[in-house]
Amino acid sequence: MPIALKEWAVTVRALAEGEQLLTLRKGGIREEHKHFELEHERFFLYPTFDHQRNNLVRESHHPELRRALEEGVWPDEEPPPGALLRDGGIPQPDRVRLRCWAEVTDHLTITNPRVVDELSPFYVWTPDYAEKRLNWKRRHPLHILLLRVHRIPRPVTVRVRDEYHGCRSWVEIDRDLPFEGTPVMADEEFDRARQEIHSLCTDSEPVLV
Repeated sequence: MPIALKEWAVTVRALAEGEQLLTLRKGGIREEHKHFELEHERFFLYPTFDHQRNNLVRESHHPELRRALEEGVWPDEEPPPGALLRDGGIPQPDRVRLRCWAEVTDHLTITNPRVVDELSPFYVWTPDYAEKRLNWKRRHPLHILLLRVHRIPRPVTVRVRDEYHGCRSWVEIDRDLPFEGTPVMADEEFDRARQEIHSLCTDSEPVLV
């Protein structure tokens, strides 16, 4: 079955629009070894709503946060009132739409808060939230995945299964999904941003190139 990486819905939108080309991972409490492992190098991006809140995303992307919420298919046909303001996130919708897939071009690890802050032009979260990702489980480094994202020709709606819930990184999608579509960033633009990210991660050793 196709594999998907769970990520905030607003982040998936940013990746699908070419506004972001990396993601930061530490791992969830339901990971097999309690920390993130890069088990797949090509996968679909699964939008999740757990822990997604206004104050964790840059104000400039609050409209995108609302649009991401509206992409879910909810039992009552609309998001719960005040959904983006609740501590701990919101319930998952009945169905979500898959808009894109990604291939990992680089896998870096970092431990330096300075690097997380310098990478802030490349993500839509608030810098303090990104730093909290680094500080959680301090014995483990923060994983940076550089993603070559492709937008599929038409979004695919999938039913949210019980096993998709919880703090886990990977889910199996129960329908056939081909890796089709075009990159969301031109080659030159992507390569230029990729080189800049590498130059910022001066204290990081590449795990996969």
